[in-house]
Amino acid sequence: MYKFGPVQQKLLLLLLGGITLGGQRSPDRYYRVLGELRKEWKRIDQRSISRSLRRLSEQKLLEEQPLSDGTIRLVLTKEGKRQAGFLDIYGRSIRLRKPKKWDGKWRVIIFDIPEDSRIFRNILRQHLYEMEFYQLQKSVFVSPYPYEKPLKELVSLYEAAPFVRIMTVSWIDNEKKLKRYFFDARKKAQKEVT
Repeated sequence: MYKFGPVQQKLLLLLLGGITLGGQRSPDRYYRVLGELRKEWKRIDQRSISRSLRRLSEQKLLEEQPLSDGTIRLVLTKEGKRQAGFLDIYGRSIRLRKPKKWDGKWRVIIFDIPEDSRIFRNILRQHLYEMEFYQLQKSVFVSPYPYEKPLKELVSLYEAAPFVRIMTVSWIDNEKKLKRYFFDARKKAQKEVT
């Protein structure tokens, strides 16, 4: 994965947001996304934009397409979309909502990621900790929350499907301990708030 400065990160996410904007069918969502893009664009230090755009172009993450009216359009390359997706999912995955009622199923994540992909392995572990998964073993995590979809997105984004298994199971032999960990602690935290 590339190392990006804050301006480069914002530019990649803004360009990815433009792609998202093009896929909106609802006018309300379209204008909401457009408003967010405008706010973020104004927050970028204008002096840093051209320098960051040049670097993104040199890294083959961004390309300029000349238009017939003499202007140019900035477009993410395939690798640029991939890198912007990394940044986007990193920001999204930690803000998932927990359901109020447990569906009685456990989500188990098992992975054996090769050393040459250790960056993804570390990112995956970080996401699992932030999503409050319980670590059963070094590369085995469990949660009662339905986070399968964002985890599949993350694994797909890093092209790591051969190394990661995501399971939904109805029974685990140490279920009592897991229930205490997830639900008794949650009840205690709710009591402290009230």
